[in-house]
Amino acid sequence: RLRLEKIGFVFQTFNLLSTMSAYENVELPMTILGKYPPSEIKKRVKNLLTAVGLRDRMKHLPSELSGGEQQRVTIARALANDPEILLLDEPTGDLDTRNTIEIMDLLLEINQTKKTTCVMVTHNPDIECYADRLIYLSDGRIVSQALNFVQTKLKYEEYIHYLNTQTEPN
Repeated sequence: RLRLEKIGFVFQTFNLLSTMSAYENVELPMTILGKYPPSEIKKRVKNLLTAVGLRDRMKHLPSELSGGEQQRVTIARALANDPEILLLDEPTGDLDTRNTIEIMDLLLEINQTKKTTCVMVTHNPDIECYADRLIYLSDGRIVSQALNFVQTKLKYEEYIHYLNTQTEPN
């Protein structure tokens, strides 16, 4: 019950139910919890899938979605019951640059407006700007920490320019 009500999970491997549409995958946690009436569930599912950019893909099965689209369904599902804590394992790992920025912007907005605690594991140092606290691990041990007093969003055009100016290591 605690997990269903208070914690949202975004798994690296999606864990979507293959026989259910994107809509049904997001709807399921709300139906199990039984907190919302059917009309509210319908509205919430549509709003969540729209927020992650999948308004036109609601009826598609996971096998009909790209990896990035499946990841966005997973994020919408994790947000379904309005959790207090969101645990994210490589939430942008299968996303292209534009979708990475859009999802990180959404997660920052949720963190700041709903005060949802987000704990995220990532290997992408470029999205550190979204975090207020960073913990660096090596071989399962904390090697350093950093505080980020101002969380900022990446600007797509500037970020693409930055990526294009980076040189490959020898």
